Amino acid sequence: MNANYQIKLPAITLETAENAALDVLNKAKKQLGFVPNMYQNMANSPELLDIYLDGYNKFRQTSSFTSAEQEVIFLTISRENECHYCMAAHSVVADNFSKVPPEVTDAIRNGSVIPDAKLAILNNFVKVMLSSRGHPSITEVGHFLAVGYTEKNILDIILAIAIKTISNYSNHLFDTQVDVIFAHRSWGI
Repeated sequence: MNANYQIKLPAITLETAENAALDVLNKAKKQLGFVPNMYQNMANSPELLDIYLDGYNKFRQTSSFTSAEQEVIFLTISRENECHYCMAAHSVVADNFSKVPPEVTDAIRNGSVIPDAKLAILNNFVKVMLSSRGHPSITEVGHFLAVGYTEKNILDIILAIAIKTISNYSNHLFDTQVDVIFAHRSWGI
């Protein structure tokens, strides 16, 4: 049996951080009001956390997707990458901030049919982008564009995939414990 490797580096807190790690954790706290467990682990590579925070904020602020669509994208990527931490965190954000209908969030979490047709097409297209490694077919892009999305949206999805890959893979390697604030939306495959 081949067990997955787990990074053994300790979480870096505001109390234990120095130099670049302290700077980036302070940046994270300023943005969120607290420092999630994921960020404490990622702070072992301050550059990794800094790139993640900047990319995440750029996507949130400048993508042409609504807040609910952004959450559908993040949840879809996290589910496809089997990231228990991001599924819990983004489910809470979807429920409380992005105003994603609970039946949509739950459908993504459960791998069932999404009741909103446009969000279902978005969910499917994100899966296509992941499974094809950025080689969607003309037909798949046609379905995506037919409901009002644009080629710019495709590029925004690439940014979201890059961001979530950073966090999903980091969480896999650290087996990040879900923060208490997200625990009621814990997810398992």
